[in-house]
Amino acid sequence: MIKATEALSSVEPPAGQRWWLEPSVWIMLFLGFSAGIPILLIFSSLSLWLAEAGVSRSAVTFFSWAALGYSFKFVWAPLVDRLPIPVLSRLLGRRRSWLLLSQFSIIASILLMANTDPQDSLTAVAIAAVLLGFSSATQDVVIDAFRIESAEPRLQAMLSSTYVAGYRTAMIVAGAGAIYLAQYFGSTTDHYSYDAWRLAYSCMAGAMLIGVATTFSISEPMQSRDRAYSAATSDYAKFFLVFCASILGFVAVFLITPDAPKWFDGGVQGVFGFTYGSGVLAIALAAAFFVAKASLRLNLVDRDMVNQGYVEPIQDFFARYGKLAIWVLLLVGFYRVSDIVMGVITNVFYHDLGYSKAEIASVTKVFGVVMTITGSFLGGILALRYGVMRILMLGAVLVAFTNLAFVWLAYQQPLIEYLAGVIVIDNLSQGIAIAAFIAWLSSLTNVSFTATQYAIFSSVMTLFPKLIAGFSGTLVDVMGYPNFFLLASAMGIPVIVLIYVLKDKLKLSTENAPSV
Repeated sequence: MIKATEALSSVEPPAGQRWWLEPSVWIMLFLGFSAGIPILLIFSSLSLWLAEAGVSRSAVTFFSWAALGYSFKFVWAPLVDRLPIPVLSRLLGRRRSWLLLSQFSIIASILLMANTDPQDSLTAVAIAAVLLGFSSATQDVVIDAFRIESAEPRLQAMLSSTYVAGYRTAMIVAGAGAIYLAQYFGSTTDHYSYDAWRLAYSCMAGAMLIGVATTFSISEPMQSRDRAYSAATSDYAKFFLVFCASILGFVAVFLITPDAPKWFDGGVQGVFGFTYGSGVLAIALAAAFFVAKASLRLNLVDRDMVNQGYVEPIQDFFARYGKLAIWVLLLVGFYRVSDIVMGVITNVFYHDLGYSKAEIASVTKVFGVVMTITGSFLGGILALRYGVMRILMLGAVLVAFTNLAFVWLAYQQPLIEYLAGVIVIDNLSQGIAIAAFIAWLSSLTNVSFTATQYAIFSSVMTLFPKLIAGFSGTLVDVMGYPNFFLLASAMGIPVIVLIYVLKDKLKLSTENAPSV
């Protein structure tokens, strides 16, 4: 049995300072760009679009749930890991075929959003946003597996840094770029223009062609090439059909369940809505599980294939980490809660303070992203020098305390210098934390179950924070911005304690970590 301490301490620095000569490091720059385009088209850019269209603030933040596909991607990750795509898998390989399929799905979803006016059909925009979240989450599953399989553990810290750099560069394009374009084409706070946003989102669909070109240019990872598809075509088809039936059972629960009744007012209604929604979600998951279980009992799907796709990756993780597995999952699930909860509402916050759309785009979506990229490279280099776990702790402390700067900003006049100062410290902290966190998650993964295990980790990472983030608008309405930011900062304190406990339990002190 592989010891947990061995797995977690396997992230070692590359020899000398020549990590930048490795092709895999720079491939991740472009794949990171492809992964970063969709996210802001669901979050902040969409938030501004909806706000200009006259959608209420609480409804705007509810749209963050469209990205819950990122939190449930572990459900279909085994399909991505083991299901061949007709023709494409034979021509491109296991990873590249799914990468191309997901990228074309992203382009189609963005174009669907672009061609839907939220003033005419908010439901249609929501459906398109959900499809975009699903397609983007699928691409993430493939890219994560590609990253882990394309380089040895000693390079993962730098692969995560260049991935974050590409990801955040794309966020400039999809954040500031979409906002600038919408304003250039004629949509402003005082004058809403659907055509302007349609053209802006169409341009974002075009930006995804960089990811498509990258997919055609790279080679299949060696570890993926060595894994053959072992089952018969009919077994794969049944596996896919049972999965689709389970998803239909999940969706059916939401279609037949009425909306939460309006029994309360204000924050109490928000808490009730959260509880009601969580209950519906639990019932939907139970329905999907029931369909899958019934299919197994009726021998509609190969049991070995289900075990290999879903059961063995989980068993492997708990076998390697034993009693420590719960501690590890707690850290995975809560590490990014503070910044994710804040991220949905910050653009609306800047808007409410009186900053113009151009100022928001320039400072937060360009200058801020440059700071995040700088922080990610700094985090990767520090992780190589001092060890991943120490920088994980540093990132958690920085993120929790730099969030307090937003409390200060809430009481200031809308001066661009104030906004820039807050963005510098906040985004540098996020860059350091994210680079260390991705490297740490990669070290948890067994290469025999790369896509599924990493999808589970990243799903756990975002599920709870995104559920809370959907209520951020309601919380701000009830408690105001300063108290909300204090609450978001306080959410980081348990994470700091958890890292300290894990550091001792997993014996991850890095006294012997080699220097860069």
